Amino acid sequence: MPRSVNHVASRQRRKNVLKLAKGYFGRRKNVWTVAKNAVEKGLGYAYRDRRQKRRHFRRLWIQRINAAARLQGLTYSQFIYKLNKAGVELNRKVLADLAMNHPQAFEAVVNKVK
Repeated sequence: MPRSVNHVASRQRRKNVLKLAKGYFGRRKNVWTVAKNAVEKGLGYAYRDRRQKRRHFRRLWIQRINAAARLQGLTYSQFIYKLNKAGVELNRKVLADLAMNHPQAFEAVVNKVK
């Protein structure tokens, strides 16, 4: 009796991986084994970097707040300490946006906590 293989499913699986590899360079886009490895690696990086993105944005916001606070004569840590002490509940994302796009509003926040 001949061996039964579900060729439809395996072909579909390969097609899906090759579809994910679209845009890759060289053999990574059309050779099954190379494409499979490249796609698995890429999906791993995507998973990792969705988490790292949040860290990177927080670092960027802190740098922007620090630069704006120093123009007002405070360091970042002094500013955050006084902000918490004054009970002002603005997160770093909002503070960084104020520092970049609305310097007068940021200055008003700094004057409130000084």
